[in-house]
Amino acid sequence: MTTADILQASQENYRSGYVAIIGRPNVGKSTLLNRILGQHLSITSKKPQTTRHRLLGIKTTSTAQAVYIDTPGLHQNHKGAMHRYMNREAITTLNDVDVIVFVVDRIKLTAEDDYAIELLQKCRQPIILAVNKVDKINNKELLLPFMEELSKRLNFSHVIPISASKGDNIDQLEHQIESQLHLSTPYFPDQQLTDKSDRFLAAELIREKIMRLLGQEVPYSVAVEVEAFEEDSTIIKISAIIWVERANQKGIIIGHKGQQLKDIGMQARVSMESLYDKKVFVKLWVKVKEGWSDDERALKSLGYYS
Repeated sequence: MTTADILQASQENYRSGYVAIIGRPNVGKSTLLNRILGQHLSITSKKPQTTRHRLLGIKTTSTAQAVYIDTPGLHQNHKGAMHRYMNREAITTLNDVDVIVFVVDRIKLTAEDDYAIELLQKCRQPIILAVNKVDKINNKELLLPFMEELSKRLNFSHVIPISASKGDNIDQLEHQIESQLHLSTPYFPDQQLTDKSDRFLAAELIREKIMRLLGQEVPYSVAVEVEAFEEDSTIIKISAIIWVERANQKGIIIGHKGQQLKDIGMQARVSMESLYDKKVFVKLWVKVKEGWSDDERALKSLGYYS
């Protein structure tokens, strides 16, 4: 067989497709995507509903291209424009993919897991159950009965216990995903990592640091808008506005003598330099836009609706 014959055979067997990562908030969907990609693309924190947008992460190998879609956590709180937006982003994704990975947190289901299962029961695509954080299960004997019981509620193509944070069984998960993709040429260039712009990724990294550094309430009233993104051969200069809903939130983010804002900027800069592989300068401002999270017009202006 000639080199040309081998190349043609590999192209004929190449698989590509879209893969939705679905689940309730805070089960580790973004951590799973980052683990698969081998890069910190999707922002993470210990707080639920960190992810607000659908985010494509593209994994291209010599045999397949899997286009993963990290989605906001499915939740039953439909009050407010932001919550409606996030649920819509997650639910509409189910109509556009070839494979679904349903992620649950260990062996305890919540009402929001039940809500996700109800939605998935209407889907016809292959669904893989990924039981995440199994490294944190004290009694491993409970794992198999849990997986068997959940399999009675949904017809999973595969059930795989994983640890996204440690990488356990991620290779097995990727293998099963690839086996269910369609025979197809790649949809994206082999070097492309995501569909999002550098401006979007910069704004998300700033918001990630706010989620991680501040308390329980303030981060959910925060949006980040990148006003300027200037890049040359040696440095990227970024100017961004942190929008909050109330004046007291502005004071919390700025902190005593501006220290909290400095910490947010410093940590964001470090992450950006790792992502862009270039020196980064970040300038941040904090401004008040009252009620932005429940105002669809304000959400559109901040990029939450296309």
